[in-house]
Amino acid sequence: MTAWDAIAARIGAVTGEPFQVRHQRPIGGGCINTTCLIGDGRRGFFVKLNAAERLAMFEAESEGLGALAATGAMRVPAPVCAGLAGDQSYLVMDLLDLGGRLDSALAGRQLAQLHRATAETFGWHRDNTIGATPQPNPPRADWVDFWREHRLGYQLELAAARGCGGRLRSSGERLLGALGALIGHRPAPSLLHGDLWGGNIGATPDGQPVIFDPAVYHGDRETDLAMTELFGGFDARFQSAYREAWPLDSGYTVRKILYNLYHILNHLNLFGGGYLRQAQDMIDRLLAEAG
Repeated sequence: MTAWDAIAARIGAVTGEPFQVRHQRPIGGGCINTTCLIGDGRRGFFVKLNAAERLAMFEAESEGLGALAATGAMRVPAPVCAGLAGDQSYLVMDLLDLGGRLDSALAGRQLAQLHRATAETFGWHRDNTIGATPQPNPPRADWVDFWREHRLGYQLELAAARGCGGRLRSSGERLLGALGALIGHRPAPSLLHGDLWGGNIGATPDGQPVIFDPAVYHGDRETDLAMTELFGGFDARFQSAYREAWPLDSGYTVRKILYNLYHILNHLNLFGGGYLRQAQDMIDRLLAEAG
């Protein structure tokens, strides 16, 4: 039995309808997983593939998609199954047509609605990944402590282990001590997409927003909003619609830098030293803000 035979058999078992892979087409654009479209002439699915030891990553992603879908706020590709086929792990999702033009104002309103889904604590019921980097999500009652220990502090430790210590580490430790003043508000533990850049949102032909590739946890809703401003892809209509639906607290312009530092440090740890200067510049600016 080939890997595709095993995946097809699992799809059939889960959906209750036999499925056979009659055609499959690789899809480019990802830097973490191999992705393919598969079909039998009637039904199609989107499949992510990686090494067998990455199964937990796909299982967590599947649970994250389920958590986002359960809010009814934004559409996501429905997870079908995850498992092992030979020496590969896989995640199968429903295939959506994402060839539409995004209604960005609707996306802003829907994201605000998603963030209304809150929990008692920050974190999540399991760890997951941000890109290919482990993302620890132990429950914490205090947001500043969570961000210090399990987001910035964790990424700074990874960077030091990869040889980016020195000034980055020393200034980063000073920043960790100033987080309380820089965050400066008490957010609710909102359900977050967690990795919301322009490449992780699309639209159906009727303009309905679809989000995917999440790194779900409960945290300050501004972390999602900050990332929408980091790499582009979200226009002024999106930002205005979000703020109209749920205005932001004062101090967001500083917190935005702090929250996006997490993603820049993660890019440094994933892709190398090209992000070192950007991370250091962000830390220096935040330390200046903290006085």
